[in-house]
Amino acid sequence: MQDSPKPAIRVLIVDDHPVVVQGCRSLFASDCSVKIEEAGDANSGHRAFLQKRPDVTIIDIKLPDLSGFELMRRIRKDDPDAKIIMFSMNDDPAFVVRAVEMGAQGYVSKGDDPRLFVKAVRRVADGDKFISPRLAEAVTFSAAAVKASPSTQMNGRELEILRMLGRGDKIIEIADALGVSYKTVANTTSLLKQKLGAKNHSDLVRIAVEMELD
Repeated sequence: MQDSPKPAIRVLIVDDHPVVVQGCRSLFASDCSVKIEEAGDANSGHRAFLQKRPDVTIIDIKLPDLSGFELMRRIRKDDPDAKIIMFSMNDDPAFVVRAVEMGAQGYVSKGDDPRLFVKAVRRVADGDKFISPRLAEAVTFSAAAVKASPSTQMNGRELEILRMLGRGDKIIEIADALGVSYKTVANTTSLLKQKLGAKNHSDLVRIAVEMELD
């Protein structure tokens, strides 16, 4: 008696660059064991996750509305067991550490060999973790820098608020986008100034821009 075929791995890619998404699709074009869905921003990605319940969700950190970190936080709130791979041009070891601390099972750079992307999808789908070797090495040899990085001093919500401040959003706009009160964002902004040693609002925006969060 033959074993019944394994169901296809359902993958959701959340990325606003069509060329990147098409490149990911092409890697599995001849592989019927992987089925790919896509979304172009965090909000539609969140809806797609809830509707499709993919086996693996691949998230770009830089999305046009909310960050990939915020999307991961929301997905984790809905499904603590969700399997997530962060996929980004940002090779900063501190971002890799932050992603793992927030619950990502994988982190792959868009500059890595495409074969590593395929390997990451399969490994994470099987319940393992995967960080591209180059990034894993960078994290290992940058421990002091990672610890000192501003991004490791903030939780996911604080990081998202700082990112939105850096792109010029007003506090009321941030509160509306995140579904929280004006007071919550204002208090978090004050806390961020203390954590990051910012003298004023402009200084906080400068720090956000220097961190290249957006």
